[in-house]
Amino acid sequence: MNAPSEIVPTPHAPEMTELQQVLAYHNGNTVAAVETLLKDCRHLREQLTLAGAAASIGFTRGWRPVADRD
Repeated sequence: MNAPSEIVPTPHAPEMTELQQVLAYHNGNTVAAVETLLKDCRHLREQLTLAGAAASIGFTRGWRPVADRD
């Protein structure tokens, strides 16, 4: 099951937090929600690696993307 890249509140539940929206999308299945979020993280890390390899140092003025947070 592919989750949407961005979860937006439905018109009848705008007060839901982002976490509640993720859990609602997965029908309360926390394992499925965590699996989806981990897949999203993996995908974004791969995209960041590709972007870092494609962007020249001159283009980024010496800055290089880093996958790990401080």
